[in-house]
Amino acid sequence: MTIHSVLVANRGEIACRIFRTCRELGIATVAVHADADASARHVREAESSVRLPGSAASDTYLRGDLVVKAALAAGADAVHPGYGFLSESAEFARAVAGAGLVWIGPPPSAIEAMASKTRAKKLMAAAGVPLLAALDPAEVFGADLPVLVKAAAGGGGRGMRVVRQLAEFEGALASARTEALSAFGDGEVFVEPYVEDGRHVEVQILADGHGTVWALGTRDCSLQRRHQKVIEEAPAPFLPEELRSALSAAAVDAARAIGYVGAGTVEFLVGRDGRPYFLEMNTRLQVEHPVTECVYGVDLVALQFRVAEGIALGEPPVASGHAVSARLYAEDPANGWLPQTGVMRRLSVGTGASSTADGILRVDSTAGGILRVDSGVEDGDPVGAHYDPLLAKVIAWAPTRGEAVRRLAHELERAQVHGLVTNQELLVRSLRHPEFVAGQMDTGFFDRYLPELTEPGDGRSVRIAALVAALADAAARRTAEIPPVPRHVGGWRNLPSRTQVKRYRTEPGGEEIEVRYRLGRDGLTAEEFPHVRLLSSRPTEVVLETDGIRRTYEVAVYGDRVHVGPHAFVALPRFPEPRTHVAPGSLLAPMPGVVVRLAEGLAVGEVVRTGQPLVWIEAMKMEHRVVSPADGTLTALHAVPGRQVEVGALLAVVTEEPTP
Repeated sequence: MTIHSVLVANRGEIACRIFRTCRELGIATVAVHADADASARHVREAESSVRLPGSAASDTYLRGDLVVKAALAAGADAVHPGYGFLSESAEFARAVAGAGLVWIGPPPSAIEAMASKTRAKKLMAAAGVPLLAALDPAEVFGADLPVLVKAAAGGGGRGMRVVRQLAEFEGALASARTEALSAFGDGEVFVEPYVEDGRHVEVQILADGHGTVWALGTRDCSLQRRHQKVIEEAPAPFLPEELRSALSAAAVDAARAIGYVGAGTVEFLVGRDGRPYFLEMNTRLQVEHPVTECVYGVDLVALQFRVAEGIALGEPPVASGHAVSARLYAEDPANGWLPQTGVMRRLSVGTGASSTADGILRVDSTAGGILRVDSGVEDGDPVGAHYDPLLAKVIAWAPTRGEAVRRLAHELERAQVHGLVTNQELLVRSLRHPEFVAGQMDTGFFDRYLPELTEPGDGRSVRIAALVAALADAAARRTAEIPPVPRHVGGWRNLPSRTQVKRYRTEPGGEEIEVRYRLGRDGLTAEEFPHVRLLSSRPTEVVLETDGIRRTYEVAVYGDRVHVGPHAFVALPRFPEPRTHVAPGSLLAPMPGVVVRLAEGLAVGEVVRTGQPLVWIEAMKMEHRVVSPADGTLTALHAVPGRQVEVGALLAVVTEEPTP
């Protein structure tokens, strides 16, 4: 059959990406949206949309019955699930087909076969796919450590715990089960040996209904935080050809073993000894699929539609060049990867390029490379706490790996990402790290290098940026003067010009910087930088000369937030307002979210220790622990499971034990 209209049962970046392909194929588009997404980009880009009342995912994007009703009401004849949410729900796939709609995905039986990782491992063992043997949770001993506790359903790092000490094992089991039940509605977990410093390598497959299965090369996704991928590339670098062929063959065997049809990914862990182990099969399109598209010159979403319409695949395409992708998140890596909320004031990546109505932006390089940006937000869009903090994926393709990595780091360094704290600087530093450049990275990369990747940058450049912010502010105030003051007046006073003082706070980091300068007949006099000359200043641009080197700084101001190149500041008032008193030992919510659980048996009067997790808050699909700030006694408890809290909300109070 021919598909004429499709409902995308998703949101954000992936919905926008699917809509773009649909426009090229001439397929009408329908969006669904929660109340929090009423004005979101994916809703604006769809030809029509249907409201799912509520804001929590459990009330909206995870309600398969409402999504099917929306598709029927909008006159769609197909449903594409994207990734996440209901994309790997066999029950939802059956409901879509049962309603007479085309399901853009694998058969429900294939989804079901891989839905439980424990069942999937048994099937893969029977198919001869190499894997790690599961451990009986009741028989885990010290010699077995380290081990990985993992949710049997779902993915994305939810319900996963690495255990290195036997005393922590039971707690990790309970914690993983609780999180898995909350995230996937299934509390089943399993235990397997944890492969230290392995590489996460996966194979993209695509199968049609006529017996053809493509293995579209490998991807390396080893750079991960909280078991969630951050940087991916294709093909996986520096793999022996024999291993590369073995992984592709194993992926094809896995697909054939369950009668797979559609796009999917078979994931492996490659140990230090080069031995591969099956991890799981994702029965959907992956977040990182663009690197494969760039290398093979295909549109995987378009191929998903072709397969769903019953068209045979034919001969597989040939790989060319190398592609690297970085996920730009609204989060603070230096602060426990804490997700950030606010307004995306500006997102601009690539020379002369910014987020546009196209779901995917490509900028051709004169050197023959390609820069691609897949984004779900535009300038001015709010970023809330309900969903994943992914803002955009930035992908660079070039003839060689070195060129692709260099191009991606270059473009990310110069990208304008205004309004939110993000992992932008972490991405640039990671791409330029010697271990990554040499292709020797593994899943322990951030565990080893996070402190150096997030340490404050060059203090001098930060303070010069603060000076630039102050000079741009002065230019803005001059421009706003009514009536304007003649230019010659300020330069010919009998008295010397007064020292100007401006204070800023860096973001992230929170360092307070005081800028002191004078503007007079002799130009700029900056107390901290006597060799800096001011050549020109406007509210949006300042030109300085330092030791004979001329530099132009772009300045963007949004209320009290100022961006100077890669540096962000909050302008502080001249006379600070009295701060609200916070009692010592107060545990405050670090972000808006939902309290999902408390430490077992937690009650007022309990003795707690420094660093002991007391409250868990869920925001942006991630759980965050709030720990005790000191040894002491819990004297107040305000956190209640299931309750929504705002940033700064008082959760509990720990009264510190007096020093003997």
